[in-house]
Amino acid sequence: MLSAVVVLHLRPRNAGRHQDTEDRPMNDLVRRADALWRAVTYVSVAQLHLKSNPLLTGPLVPEQVKKHPSGHWGTVPGAAFVLSHVALAGTGGDTDLVPVIGAGHAGVAQVAMAWLTGDLAAVRPRFSTDVDGLSRLVAAFPDLDGLGAEVSPSLPGGWYLGGQIGGAFAFAQGAALDAPDRIVVPLLGDGECETPATAAAWLAGRALADRTQVLPVIHVNGFRMGNRSLLGAMDDDALQAYATGLGWRSNVVHVNAAEAGEHLSFHTTLVSAVNATRKQLPTVIFLRCPKGWSGPMKLAGHQLLGTPRTHKTPLVDPRRHPDQLAALRCWLASYRPAELFTSGGAATGALAEAVQVVSRRGQARRTASHHATGGRPPARRYGSFADAVAPVLRKHARDGDFHLFSPDELASNRLGDLAEEPWATEVLAEEVLLGWLGGWTATGRRGLLISYEAFAPLLLTGLVQFLKQRRLVVPSERVPSLNLLLTSYGWHNTYTHGDPSLVTALLAIRDPSVRVLTPADPSRLAIALDRVLGSTGQLNVILAGKHPTDQQPLDTLEQECSRGLAVWPHASDEGEPEIVLLAAGDLPATTACTTALSLRLRHGLRVRVVAVQDLTVLGNPATWPSGLSDAELQRYFGPTAPLVIATLGHPAAVWGLIEDRLHRPVEVIGWCEPDGPMPQHRLAEAAGMNVAGLCAAAERLLATNRAAGAGQLASAAGGQAGGAPMPLSTPRRPVDGVPA
Repeated sequence: MLSAVVVLHLRPRNAGRHQDTEDRPMNDLVRRADALWRAVTYVSVAQLHLKSNPLLTGPLVPEQVKKHPSGHWGTVPGAAFVLSHVALAGTGGDTDLVPVIGAGHAGVAQVAMAWLTGDLAAVRPRFSTDVDGLSRLVAAFPDLDGLGAEVSPSLPGGWYLGGQIGGAFAFAQGAALDAPDRIVVPLLGDGECETPATAAAWLAGRALADRTQVLPVIHVNGFRMGNRSLLGAMDDDALQAYATGLGWRSNVVHVNAAEAGEHLSFHTTLVSAVNATRKQLPTVIFLRCPKGWSGPMKLAGHQLLGTPRTHKTPLVDPRRHPDQLAALRCWLASYRPAELFTSGGAATGALAEAVQVVSRRGQARRTASHHATGGRPPARRYGSFADAVAPVLRKHARDGDFHLFSPDELASNRLGDLAEEPWATEVLAEEVLLGWLGGWTATGRRGLLISYEAFAPLLLTGLVQFLKQRRLVVPSERVPSLNLLLTSYGWHNTYTHGDPSLVTALLAIRDPSVRVLTPADPSRLAIALDRVLGSTGQLNVILAGKHPTDQQPLDTLEQECSRGLAVWPHASDEGEPEIVLLAAGDLPATTACTTALSLRLRHGLRVRVVAVQDLTVLGNPATWPSGLSDAELQRYFGPTAPLVIATLGHPAAVWGLIEDRLHRPVEVIGWCEPDGPMPQHRLAEAAGMNVAGLCAAAERLLATNRAAGAGQLASAAGGQAGGAPMPLSTPRRPVDGVPA
């Protein structure tokens, strides 16, 4: 039987002297754990409520209390309990015990722990580990100089890639994958276990077999934010049956008051679970405690303890209500701060011993060395998507720090031979895969997620949290990039498989670390993939069709890779262009080249075709590092020529990049959601992504240009200064009832 409840029989206090000697190390640990827990919880309560007098060196008066206390309390005492024990636990050998805080609402406890250990002062020196630093801390909370009130990646325990509830478990699995030197301990809420990502991660972890050391601690305080949690409604037997069904050993520990026996029970359970995890016996600890325990039990006749009223601070206005102020005084005093701190704010007694132990161990190793990748693949022709992708991935896998994640689509993406590689993992859960990739790359290793573009919008919230997290990590540029390869876009697929909205949303965020790569053929795909796998500090999204496509000459390949775009001489006329066709992606590239020939033959126009490898070059360089300068815009697109932009995704994504910088007639042809299923050629026709559609767009823009020129001449003849502004685009006409 996998599950077992840990039952501890404590020795009586009057045991013999020999037993006292044997128990002394354990007694020291209990004293230190209790002191550390009380200190973390005390500083948390002080942050939530106080403006000054953080150590209660004098009577607490209303003026020393915040006018509007804000922040979350309910999860703090349990989170502080777990963090204190994990910080003090001696794992032995070369294995680190690394906590990962899943709930953003535990941020106040993370900050409190970091203040005690000096980790906060290391990133924000004004919060020094003395009474002055604590005074500044309580006065500043929740606006902590760019750290905020939620879990921060700048502090220990904040390794997880964002504030989205539910992703910490998968992230921990990715961080622990193929890392025998660490056991990752994700602290998860019972409500968090109801989220799809967490629920799927229990099962998906089987795909990682015995290659991860993860020890989850589930904080079962009975409630989500406002209602009873599903796990909280289960008794111990049901909790263990749930864990057993998922293949996990389980231990249940009850804590109500942080008494010595409870500290000892949890410590013994933690050590036992660590040893089991080392032996590849998946083990989970359920910490059962009332929501908001150690806080006020009642207020104004209403029950607080163990109810949703403790989710946020239960004392909403102690400054104006004497009964709340009295409750706050008793609450703070219950942690006996005089036993923990000197009048100057230094740790003393058992707390000083605990802080010394934690500081000596230091923060666990959080990154691994970033391997060189051995140079770019040679510029040569690759016949297909698979021919281009597989050799690049195998080359990077030889370095030993690469992993490939995919939602059971490698075979569909013509990469079935990679599915059996030890560095490739497939499960049908995109959110879990993103968590694995986030944890894997956070440890300094390189990875790639290959999925269908249609299902990639499932990843949006996690990717936004990733971007937020990376902005706070210093220096983030040293962390390997998060890389996505999205295939089978809707132009070549069924009605249900057309959704380019992920890229549209990511570009709208205007985060300069985002890059969207649209290689025109497999040869360009190979180079782009190799470059992103060797990059750091970026979120790279590559869009590439798995279907056969036209091969383009390679003479401009170097410029496309280095600058993000290039004029294609084989499809362009010499001299200043009369019309420019800009292509982002393989289907647009093929269509643009054929359209250029048609415009040349039908109208005698000088046409220029520009291929875009990095879509963000179209953005303003003030936001996008690769953005084209004004001089480059003229060099690539000519001074006044109208511009037809053909893109794989939404036209809105391109409009958001170019804004009003081009000062010429422009039309963007891209994905147009159809009313229903239709063949590929009809879909392209409906969206204008065919030769006829691009020719029509060019003709409309040329007519607009001529009309604008005639208007300016008429204005000049009439003695008027200036002329009408040149329109940026002309609405595209609908095709056979399909909306334009």
